[in-house]
Amino acid sequence: MRKVLIIGAGKSASQLIKYLLNKSESEQLEITVGDLAKENAQKLVGNHKNGSVISLDVFDKEQRQEAIQDATIVISMLPARFHIEVARDCVTFGKSMVTASYISKEMKELDAAVKEKGLIFMNEIGLDPGIDHMSAMQVIDRIRDNGGKMLLFESFTGGLVAPESDTNLWNYKFTWNPRNVVLAGQGGAAEFIQEGTYKYIPYQRLFRRTEFLQIEGHGRFEGYANRNSLKYRSVYGLEDIPTLYRGTIRRVGFSKAWHIFVMMGMTDDSYKLQDTENMSYRDFLNLFLPYSPTDSVELKLRHYLKIDQDDLLWDKLVELDIFNPDKTIGIKRATPAKALQRILEDKWTLAPEDKDMIVMYHKFGYELNGEKKQIDATMVNIGNDQVETAMARTVGLPVAMATLRILNGQITTSGVQLPISKEVYEPILKELEDYGITFKEYQVPYLGYNPENVGG
Repeated sequence: MRKVLIIGAGKSASQLIKYLLNKSESEQLEITVGDLAKENAQKLVGNHKNGSVISLDVFDKEQRQEAIQDATIVISMLPARFHIEVARDCVTFGKSMVTASYISKEMKELDAAVKEKGLIFMNEIGLDPGIDHMSAMQVIDRIRDNGGKMLLFESFTGGLVAPESDTNLWNYKFTWNPRNVVLAGQGGAAEFIQEGTYKYIPYQRLFRRTEFLQIEGHGRFEGYANRNSLKYRSVYGLEDIPTLYRGTIRRVGFSKAWHIFVMMGMTDDSYKLQDTENMSYRDFLNLFLPYSPTDSVELKLRHYLKIDQDDLLWDKLVELDIFNPDKTIGIKRATPAKALQRILEDKWTLAPEDKDMIVMYHKFGYELNGEKKQIDATMVNIGNDQVETAMARTVGLPVAMATLRILNGQITTSGVQLPISKEVYEPILKELEDYGITFKEYQVPYLGYNPENVGG
């Protein structure tokens, strides 16, 4: 039996584990899931005869190394910053490794050692990054193979709530790590290139510079820029492309409302607040408003934001119960971002029967035989419930499929890599279709950069 070690049993691991357990008999696999909270892993493994769980603290070197030594291949579903310790052990003990996270600088530095041992460290093989890479490269390679020249590439992905479970004014619920949602866009200006001109959007304006997207059968969405689109020119072999932009999808109106929190300073994670353990939601909001001995928090906020009481933005704030004097943050020395996350989790956590929705949208502009053309490709996938989410499916299945193909010698290129080669993306995209993860392509008139598509 070949031993697969999965480290981390979080929200994105359910479909990964299910896939490998379903394949375990035919593929001769033993699946071990390690998590600090062993009970979380047990829920996902159940009583399957080829599955087992262990309590695993990734910071316990002896425990971690013992588990890795016993494995044939390792999957790390930990938060991205924790992969590197696992990766170093995998090099030491000669184990290939798969993650869904972006390749960090520290991970990239292991490339020579990984190649020397003939190992495969497959990263960025989840949803975004992952399915976005594979589906983009499939079309880009096809255009170039046919003699076309790329002029434009735009790519957007969003984890949203499905229409049937959309029960709040924000048209949003958490489908992945809430902390990442609250901190989205921080750490520098968004960088991209538009019609040959480099463009930058500072964080404080990010959510007021949105592009409208129309997805057939699913309505209108908006997209805001991801942090650094420029690095994908070299990743995709598009060094000379005039327009390259990557963004995140939300329902129209979300970004304008989220901008309030950014402007107020409530998404800041760089300092800790006093007495948040006992602080009410209302008092937390009041921290960021001017002092007044007479005006209420509501009045001060309306004046500060210059919004009327009958504005939908106001209704969105009221819906979050952010003016409540009785609910407390309940976290000791929380940062503003952590306190805001606590408030949002009250309202935006998926209910057991709720369904989430993944939306991905690519635009490919190119020139072929002197004529400018454009292909739009869209993918929409809806989850089953709070556990079997579309997010878990689209993140976990590509990870599982890549792992199995590495074990079976169908992916052979060694080194620290991402899934942009045909040997990786062609079979995985084909198999994903069996699970309802499919792209629809539309040949549309070439639009280039259309300022009318930009909102805010």
